[in-house]
Amino acid sequence: MDRFSELLGVIGERRPVYVQTHDFPDCDAVASAFGMQRLLSRAQVPSRIVHGGDIQRDSLRRMIHDLGIEVVPASRLAMEARDVVVIVDGCKGNRNVTELPGDEVAVIDHHEVRSPDTVPFVDIRPRYGACATIIYGYFREASVEIDREVATALMIGINMDTALLTRQVSAEDIQAYADLYTRADIVLENSILRNSIQTKDLAFYRHALSHVEVRDRLAFCWFPDGCNQNLLGILGDFFISLEEADCVVLCARNDSVINISVRSEREQWNASRVVQAALEGVGFGGGHADMAGGIVRGAAEVDGPALLARFRRALALPG
Repeated sequence: MDRFSELLGVIGERRPVYVQTHDFPDCDAVASAFGMQRLLSRAQVPSRIVHGGDIQRDSLRRMIHDLGIEVVPASRLAMEARDVVVIVDGCKGNRNVTELPGDEVAVIDHHEVRSPDTVPFVDIRPRYGACATIIYGYFREASVEIDREVATALMIGINMDTALLTRQVSAEDIQAYADLYTRADIVLENSILRNSIQTKDLAFYRHALSHVEVRDRLAFCWFPDGCNQNLLGILGDFFISLEEADCVVLCARNDSVINISVRSEREQWNASRVVQAALEGVGFGGGHADMAGGIVRGAAEVDGPALLARFRRALALPG
């Protein structure tokens, strides 16, 4: 039995079905949810895509608009305990996945996470560069045709999460990319990928260029006046291209929360483990060996110098 048919067996006749992403979804999360929604629709199972936070990037808003994807904040819905929830690009129990009233019956993810014992259907593949690749595999295994809109979304998701096939890439990601390329709207996909920042974002680049500290192969920058998490990731990808840096840590205070983005090119510096070690006791984080994120909530005493010291200890660097 293919994995999607197995998932349908777990869902059974229960309705409604909600496809949930992590709280602040990126292109891979929304693309994966869109693909799952289309698969469910082909099986005569209606569903809605939901998330617990908000959508921060204009490039993602454009993808949602241009491909006709409906994504709804869970706070706008009157969900009930009997509702079915399928989590994609996230995992039950992670702090970046809001616990919704429904019954989580499935987790489909590609991050380094602990498999939840209480979920009947679990498909976690941390070797994959994008969750979109897992969803692509479901289409192929179930012999379901991938339409142009879904192919475009999945291809954008793969490109975004693998930094154009340069990060955390598996053979399955490349195979999915090659097939999707023949099906997708390449003009739209390239336009969204190339136009990922706006002129208002340049102020954050200026701040980062003026305040980044590079020492012992670590590039660190603190944004005391804020910077949204998705832009932090884009800036992290920019700074990891520095020849003098093997690891990049960017931290921004956004109201009562500190968002953290980590990039690593050194095998010994697993980004997911580093962010978890650095934030022990004050926050949480996770992700992949070369890309991870973290959050510190309500810790007024934590600032840039304190975070730099924590990450230097986690990387076993001198103070």
